[in-house]
Amino acid sequence: MKRLMIGLAMLAFSACEENDRVEATVVPELTKPVAAVKLFALECGRLHLEDIAMFSDEHVYDGQARDLVDPCYLIRHTRGDLIWDAGIPPALAAASVDKDAEETTTLSETLEQQLAELGVAPADIDYFSISHSHYDHLGNAALFAGATWIVDKDERDWMFREEARQASNFADYAALESAKTTLIEGDGDYDVFGDGSATIVQAPGHTPGHTVLLLTTANSGKVLLTGDMWHLAEAREKRTVPAFNFDRAMTLASMDKVEALATASGAKVIRQHVPEDFASLPKFPEALE
Repeated sequence: MKRLMIGLAMLAFSACEENDRVEATVVPELTKPVAAVKLFALECGRLHLEDIAMFSDEHVYDGQARDLVDPCYLIRHTRGDLIWDAGIPPALAAASVDKDAEETTTLSETLEQQLAELGVAPADIDYFSISHSHYDHLGNAALFAGATWIVDKDERDWMFREEARQASNFADYAALESAKTTLIEGDGDYDVFGDGSATIVQAPGHTPGHTVLLLTTANSGKVLLTGDMWHLAEAREKRTVPAFNFDRAMTLASMDKVEALATASGAKVIRQHVPEDFASLPKFPEALE
């Protein structure tokens, strides 16, 4: 747990008021025709936590143990390939050998190795984006510094503040600073391929620029990848807010926004770290399409 808490502490900061972000409820256009995408779910780490108390600022989960998954996603489209989230740093998993520790991190196959099974190299990726900038979503980010990085401006500013440059995981993503970058500014959404098939939706609160991704597939309908909106299976119903979140009010407002989006779109909701949600997607190297 100590390693996880340190990683989260380096990226969390005190709450502040940003009412313009809280009040905005922008939902993407859901009626226009879109091209279909293929979604590949890659396993980029597993975590076993002996105490998940940090996932509620109201002590709902104190003393409970839990197993979590840490996916990365490859989204394939005729206009390019997008990597969404980059998992834990492989070196962190390699160092995690104490099976009696309060927090154990494992990785059976690297992201780069899994991409190779599809005949894809990191240099082949056209677009890279993250739900947010915690260490378990940026572990392989440097692999994609040659892609166009799509990022919320508030999130990028936080990632490259002076304090973050001193953090132990800064090297995992430092190369992104000079990457070709598309900034998401204001409160609107971002259409990755220009046809509505992959829409990045702002949902701040967990971090200042946290986002979710709405996808449209040809045969399986819409899928909503919700990042760390909810870490646990029961957190969605209980509306629990992690103790390390950036802003509680923003988090709750974003939960409302994402729930409204899920209802309006009829999307399959994927809570990123929940093993059963990950298991509901086709097993790699099969794709959801």
